[in-house]
Amino acid sequence: MTNLTLTRQVFDINNLNLWYGDHHALKDVNFPINSKEVTAIIGPSGCGKSTFIKTLNLMINMIPNVKMTGEINLNGKNILDEKIDLVELRKHVGMVFQKGNPFPQSIYDNVAYGPRVHGIKKKKHLDEVVIKSLMDVALWEEVKDRLTAPALGLSGGQQQRLCIARALATKPDVLLMDEPTSALDPISTLKIEELILELKDKYTIVIVTHNMQQASRVSDKTAFFLMGELIELDSTSTIFSNPKDSRTEGYITGRFG
Repeated sequence: MTNLTLTRQVFDINNLNLWYGDHHALKDVNFPINSKEVTAIIGPSGCGKSTFIKTLNLMINMIPNVKMTGEINLNGKNILDEKIDLVELRKHVGMVFQKGNPFPQSIYDNVAYGPRVHGIKKKKHLDEVVIKSLMDVALWEEVKDRLTAPALGLSGGQQQRLCIARALATKPDVLLMDEPTSALDPISTLKIEELILELKDKYTIVIVTHNMQQASRVSDKTAFFLMGELIELDSTSTIFSNPKDSRTEGYITGRFG
């Protein structure tokens, strides 16, 4: 995973199948993901959305009895190769979960955690990374006077932005977000959505969302999953105004799901 360089197509997923034991959870998924675009993944509960996003940095490997076949190519390298360095992979492909999960440490130490793991030890360099990451998520002004305070003392929305800052601190190419606003109030949700639109200039973002209005607001492309299959992937405007598959139209119009 050394010397990764961005190409226009960051991920190229080919014939991806995944099983939890005997349960076939992802079925022949083919999915290109382009650089510096926001790709939203929608679909009913249990359709494979979260399973899919967790394959992109192999967080799925933490679940027992998972088997995968096919290819998940990141900048031309298949991350399903047994020789993959997971620490290096997750430096390039960061992840933010459904609920903000700060470490029980200070605000500063949360953001500095990743850079320290990857060998940055000098305080001056760490300070620069922490400040930039907090500024990137519009949190710096809110916390600059209490960097040594416990991160768990922040509000829910602030904790989620802190977790995004923690992910950005390792300078990833890709940011994965698994329903990042589902536990937040409307004001905090709006801040995260505005942040996604700002971050798109620097990062490739993949977001799982149960909120179709959110998908239409923040994404360039939208993918619709159903029962483990990728039914349709197109520009967000096309998916929401003129989907090609009747199942996509049925879900978007509320006939099921």
